[in-house]
Amino acid sequence: QMHYPPETACIMLLARIIATVRQASDKEGAMALFMQFCHRTVNEEEEIAHKLLGAEFHDQLETLRNMMEKALWAPEVQHWLTPEGFRSLVALVGTNGQGIGTSPLSRWVRNCDVVEVGTPEREKLDRLIDNVYEQLEKEAGGFLNNEGSGLYPLQSACNHSCDPNAMPTFPYNNFHLVMTAVKDIAAGEEICVSYLDECNLDRSRHSRNMILRENYLFTCRCRKCLEQAGDPDVTSEEEMEEGDEDD
Repeated sequence: QMHYPPETACIMLLARIIATVRQASDKEGAMALFMQFCHRTVNEEEEIAHKLLGAEFHDQLETLRNMMEKALWAPEVQHWLTPEGFRSLVALVGTNGQGIGTSPLSRWVRNCDVVEVGTPEREKLDRLIDNVYEQLEKEAGGFLNNEGSGLYPLQSACNHSCDPNAMPTFPYNNFHLVMTAVKDIAAGEEICVSYLDECNLDRSRHSRNMILRENYLFTCRCRKCLEQAGDPDVTSEEEMEEGDEDD
């Protein structure tokens, strides 16, 4: 009722953060590791509040906080279990959490592809794989991945650009993240990723920044946004409607 998949895994990520600090031999060091992530609840300069912390979610957040406090309270994490501290913990995950998607099925299929079998066996195996996908499509639709979210200190240090030169990937079909260049990166050039998916990257500067302000508490001033600074402040939907009217 609070968020859409895969970010529903965030509540267990909060529990793991608290458990990591509680179980660490160096509790101050473990705390410092998490506090290096951005955990602002509001961008004071631009007066932007994180969307997960709006008034409409107050009751749900308080319910979650009370449950966390009863289950995981300890002196070293008590500041995270106050109303304000819990908001900052939610903001930490909301602004830094990286979606993770893996597919055991696709990995199995790739392994099948390299098995050396005769032509009749290969045809039989291909029919089996096609049938498995058809049956899964009926049951699960497009939700074939195991999805969740995680925190990655180095990856989170990469700033956003609407014209990124790198992207996070999961080539090993597990939680190990690899930053992959999507264009040539010169020595000394900043590595930037996109916080937006491909569809939103193609939207207008105004639309992109609406999403970034709502989810990440900043207004983008990357090269692409500066080049489009003179564009009208209208959303992509409004542009499409105007185009339809002209037609």
